Amino acid sequence: MRGGGLLVAGTTSDAGKSVVTAGICRWLVRRGIKVAPFKGQNMSLNSFVTREGAEIGRAQAMQAQAARVEPTALMNPVLLKPGSDRSSQVVLMGRPVGEMSARGYHGGRQKTLFEPVMACLEELRSTYDAVICEGAGSPAEINLRRTDIVNMGIARAAKLPVVVVGDIDRGGVFAQFFGTTALLSPEDQSLVAGYLVNKFRGDVTLLEPGLDMLHGLTGRRTFGVLPYAHGLGIDEEDGLRVSLRGTVRESAVAPPLGEDVLRVAVCAVPLMSNFTDVDALAAEPGVVVRFVDRPEELVDADLVVVPGTRGTVRALAWLRERGLADALVRRAAEGRPVLGVCGGFQALGERIEDEVESRAGVVDGLGLLPVRVRFGVEKTLARPVGEALGERVEGYEIHHGVAEVLGGEPFLDGCRVGSVWGTHWHGSLESDGFRRAFLREVAAAAGRRFVPAPDTSFGALREEQLDRLGDLIEEHADTDALLRLIEEGAPAGLPFVPPGAP
Repeated sequence: MRGGGLLVAGTTSDAGKSVVTAGICRWLVRRGIKVAPFKGQNMSLNSFVTREGAEIGRAQAMQAQAARVEPTALMNPVLLKPGSDRSSQVVLMGRPVGEMSARGYHGGRQKTLFEPVMACLEELRSTYDAVICEGAGSPAEINLRRTDIVNMGIARAAKLPVVVVGDIDRGGVFAQFFGTTALLSPEDQSLVAGYLVNKFRGDVTLLEPGLDMLHGLTGRRTFGVLPYAHGLGIDEEDGLRVSLRGTVRESAVAPPLGEDVLRVAVCAVPLMSNFTDVDALAAEPGVVVRFVDRPEELVDADLVVVPGTRGTVRALAWLRERGLADALVRRAAEGRPVLGVCGGFQALGERIEDEVESRAGVVDGLGLLPVRVRFGVEKTLARPVGEALGERVEGYEIHHGVAEVLGGEPFLDGCRVGSVWGTHWHGSLESDGFRRAFLREVAAAAGRRFVPAPDTSFGALREEQLDRLGDLIEEHADTDALLRLIEEGAPAGLPFVPPGAP
């Protein structure tokens, strides 16, 4: 087999397309099939830097890991990074090409991207046995169909069969499957081979009559019912979720815990990017991570993380409006640990000069680190390797702000003053030895008896998660039928479902 393919679409955003795509990739590679992921256009603030220095969505990097291949810009040629509700930075083939409003993008620019997107897909198909494509949102967004480069637009151009994923845990999945199909044109419908039910709880035999009725209404089969599985939302596009191990809480003061437990509070700043940085902390036994937005939620935290953001100046204003800025300053004065990553690192500095991202000019930072930041038009995209706390560290950088470090103790590319650390490096905490050394310092500063487990491997945990995704597909989907789709395309003669039927 060479050049086979499949498009995994969804009834809604967050239906499970990313993890299903990853699961199919892992299942295929375990069968000895050379497979690659692809998403023509992704909108996400969670991104990754490939070895050639290209920025792509973290979901596609995760899917590449599931496929056991090195991620490249070919796998996500267009990345949109929101800067507000109405505009995004457009990243083409891993490099930013400008800021654009949603109207401007969908009104003309998107059409010009169709050819480069298709060229990337065809290059992958010429190299791999199979390419598993992920859609975006829903293929039934009829207002956007004319300029679509990620759902039925590429399915039609590449003659890809389509499987539609629906999240039954939200309810209404049968209506979503039927409505999604009925809203498509006859030409698009001819490629929709069937459905995958995701996040099912309970006795599947109670669901089967509904699946039979859906088949009768649409003429399309269901390729599997995937059970609800906790903790599988790894490297999703956006949104807070349960992480690898340990609890990610959204805005609740942590209950009393023992002295051998570390509490980590992550400030949920606007336009938060690469919050996946804290996954490695949540993977540690005895570490509890929660996202917070009120100063009182920092009181019992042993470590506060100010994460990356697509809007550093906006995040600073938010921290001040919420009273979190004052709480962070008090923590620093008391010698209590604070970590700033990328935009969070910039916010902890003395001054920011920004005529690029916010165009706000000179803005005072929180003054916790002797750092001055000037935003440049060129974006830094890098995969640095270094040493900190006596341990080897790998990371990746994605930022417009250039930091001038004026003092403190060196810490990766940033600095440390007392119990306040700052760095532009994303992903550094995934380096196991460094993470353990860092947590030992945090525990000492916080007065906790916490001792990091000596054998926690973030990479091994990630592999376990990806294998679980592969198991979900292998055990709960009709893999023979899926393989026929990938090899042969959509079956001929799929019936047209008119809107409003039956």
